[in-house]
Amino acid sequence: MALKLEAPKTGFSFDLHARNDMLVSRGAKVPKATKTGTTIVGVIYKDGVVLGADTRATEGPIVADKNCEKIHYIAPNMYCCGAGTAADTEFTTNLISSQIELHSLSTGREARVVTAMTMLKQHLFRYQGHVGAALILGGVDFHGPQLFTIHPHGSTDKLPYVTMGSGSLAAMAVMEAKWQPDMDRQQAIDVVDEAIRAGIFNDLGSGSNVDVCVITKGNVDYLRNYARPNERGVREGVYTYAPGTTKVLTEKITNLVDVIEGEAMDLS
Repeated sequence: MALKLEAPKTGFSFDLHARNDMLVSRGAKVPKATKTGTTIVGVIYKDGVVLGADTRATEGPIVADKNCEKIHYIAPNMYCCGAGTAADTEFTTNLISSQIELHSLSTGREARVVTAMTMLKQHLFRYQGHVGAALILGGVDFHGPQLFTIHPHGSTDKLPYVTMGSGSLAAMAVMEAKWQPDMDRQQAIDVVDEAIRAGIFNDLGSGSNVDVCVITKGNVDYLRNYARPNERGVREGVYTYAPGTTKVLTEKITNLVDVIEGEAMDLS
């Protein structure tokens, strides 16, 4: 019996390189990766869950909003922090919040946190990462405190403390050093606050204030602007200058009436 030899396996395929060069030469726009910035964290303590987020929204190198809300309502017993594209996180959490409300109305029971996590991961997996939402879902149900991360491609983790976003490495350094099992409420808030501050001061995409959300059985405390580590101080220098300080090199005065009449003549 003759053995059938298989073709040797190769490494990376560059078959589309020529096609892409041709498309670019014809004026096609090359897609660019979107740079996003945020620091979001979550931690489980003995009585519930504490979520935290910074409040800076960026548009490329521009700070578009200094005090935006990144902790979104899902249900009375759960909230969700969002990192990534602001519109994607906002509308994804709103969509799942509506579905969770319908689910609770149809079953007559409080929704479980794992139910919201499943809805979020299935929604994001459907779009294969093109919906730019990286989420931290926290809540309390009859199973107790629950904390999940949902990545843009739909993968999930269940851990006692988590960080996400461009400032996640700085925040995780604080979590690894300061987190302890069975922390009380204030200890958990302090760890979350310090983790978000680490992201604010070590990541250019994160900044401004610290938002904190404490979720316990039957109660939610949304501490908006819990800390303001970047308050604008008083200017120490004087920036007023006397008239004539800057030399005028040329001066030209145009009468607006002449300009309007000239445009009218051109139209006629």
